[in-house]
Amino acid sequence: MFWALLAGVSVWLVVQEEVDELLDETLQASSQVLGQLLRQRLPMPAEIADSDDLSTHFAWQLVGPGGTLLHRSPLAPVKPWRLPPGFSDWEDDGTDGDDWRVHVRPLPTAAGPGWLMVAQTSAERKEVRTRVGLASAFSALLVGGLCMVWLNRRARDELAPLADLTEALAQYDPLDSRQLLPEQQRRELAAIRAAVLDLGQRLAQRVANERAFSAHAAHALRTPLAGMDAQLAMALREALPEQRARLQRTREAGDRLRRVVTALLTLFRTGMSLQWQRLDLIMLLSHLPLPDGLILDTPDQAWLDADTDLLAAALINLLDNACRHRATQLRLRVHSQPGGGTLLTLTDNGEGVAEWQRVDLNDALERQQYEGRMGLGLMMADLVARAHGGGLRLPVVAEGFAVELRLGPAPI
Repeated sequence: MFWALLAGVSVWLVVQEEVDELLDETLQASSQVLGQLLRQRLPMPAEIADSDDLSTHFAWQLVGPGGTLLHRSPLAPVKPWRLPPGFSDWEDDGTDGDDWRVHVRPLPTAAGPGWLMVAQTSAERKEVRTRVGLASAFSALLVGGLCMVWLNRRARDELAPLADLTEALAQYDPLDSRQLLPEQQRRELAAIRAAVLDLGQRLAQRVANERAFSAHAAHALRTPLAGMDAQLAMALREALPEQRARLQRTREAGDRLRRVVTALLTLFRTGMSLQWQRLDLIMLLSHLPLPDGLILDTPDQAWLDADTDLLAAALINLLDNACRHRATQLRLRVHSQPGGGTLLTLTDNGEGVAEWQRVDLNDALERQQYEGRMGLGLMMADLVARAHGGGLRLPVVAEGFAVELRLGPAPI
């Protein structure tokens, strides 16, 4: 629209100048033709009747020596124009109040030297310029508008394949081998599709290698950890009283490591591919390896929709976090969310964190900038929540530490 308006204004200005030049040339041509006719005509009266004048766009006067008005057209003023030869703008003394554009041509008369003056009112010239300018500007705007609509439609048609590819990319999961991007007819889009597929294959291979390594590492760690726990249990029975506290702390650390390994194994076994089902949260908690010395306060019933293995991995890490921060009691509540979904709130009586740490942790969770800002437990819980269409948040509590685990609604 801006360029169409600019084109219209430009055409208007150009047309104004051209129309002025055309009208001036018309005045000159009219004075030349009228002069030739006047040279051949018989003597005329000083005034010519309106019915004898065939022009309503021009006025003329024939002025003799001393400024005497010899002849004039009905549109011309009674007072003769006294102007030097050439073009000039002139306004009379108020007799008719018109502003004139006059062309003066020398013309000998019977009484001596004279001048033929052909003029046009500024109002008439302005009307002509306005009509021609408006018509030209409107035509330019109309053509510009039609071109804009045509170009807009062409642009949409040209960009439609790119929009389709963008939509396909938004739904493309490189880790799902069954998904393929649609074929592209455009050469440039075909190159983009090939590059994305190649990147997806390399990414899927890398993720598969990492998952395989993590799963093998977790499996390889479980057996020696179980053996270490058995050896530590026997050592506790046979150890001297002053050695038992150190052995007990070692066994607790090994037990915590075992729970972390179990959570990692669960997480990588599912591969973040959700298997939604209706589950009893209380029953799930009863099957989890709970830390020693941590008392759970749970509702009588708590049903929700989630992936059992992933939710178990998140809860194992959150419970282990509470135990490591010296919590002895943990209160768990389940709330239904408006529009679907579930909110799990876990509040413990541990040592908690400072307010600036809580704000920093929330910022890290929101931006998913885990490295160097939080431990494995919160990171894994947030990943699980995001896989369920939700997220993790740390609310303000008077004492202890609280976590809100939000799960989205199950797909229909």
